[in-house]
Amino acid sequence: MRHSSPARGQGEGVQDWLDEKLPISRKNAAEVVFEDLRRAILSGRIPVGSRLPSEEKLGRSYGVSRPIIREAMRSLQTLGLTRARSGSGSFVISDRQQADLAFGDVTARDLIEARPHIEIPAAGLAALRRTPEQLSRLLALCDQMERQVASLTWVGLDSEFHGLIAQAGQNALFARIVAESRDALQKQSELVNMMADRRMASNAEHRLIAAAIAEGDEAAAQDAMQRHLDRVARAVAGITGGA
Repeated sequence: MRHSSPARGQGEGVQDWLDEKLPISRKNAAEVVFEDLRRAILSGRIPVGSRLPSEEKLGRSYGVSRPIIREAMRSLQTLGLTRARSGSGSFVISDRQQADLAFGDVTARDLIEARPHIEIPAAGLAALRRTPEQLSRLLALCDQMERQVASLTWVGLDSEFHGLIAQAGQNALFARIVAESRDALQKQSELVNMMADRRMASNAEHRLIAAAIAEGDEAAAQDAMQRHLDRVARAVAGITGGA
């Protein structure tokens, strides 16, 4: 991993790269911006030590809003490629992705190892203990996620879905752990959807989990949750190179 301070001429290189950008029009524009910036950093086109253009300038170049740029920039930081410095902007700090992604003080490995021990039994308990109101909300969340096109809104609904299942299991410890992990879960979900495009697959998996809970089938709910978490783990492994 190479680390350095800005070198003479790097600003010009970033500007040359930026001048080649064309406005984009894809529905999930943040994915396009993120992938373009990521490739430019990994290839050395934007060298380590460079300061990235401001959100406003990037937004003009890509033809997108500042919140879209901000979303892409968060994922670059999660990968360990950039770092925001207060009052100075965002700088490229590495041209290699982190082997184990960090979401605050929780890593991707922490989540992958812990979630099956919490969310699989919680799904089974939810099938046995959920209230009619909780089931109604769970099914409504599935409907909302399937209609949602804004990625950050979808991530929030995804987090609520998993939190509600833990609550519906009526085990206070499971519910507390999932609630306290919410920020890390959201950051991981955001990155996985940005890089692995898993929203539609997750929607189908969520629907199977909710259907099993609706049927009161403990074993099916556990199996559906296990399948979902296994696929998320594979997506994360694909991002980190299997680390």
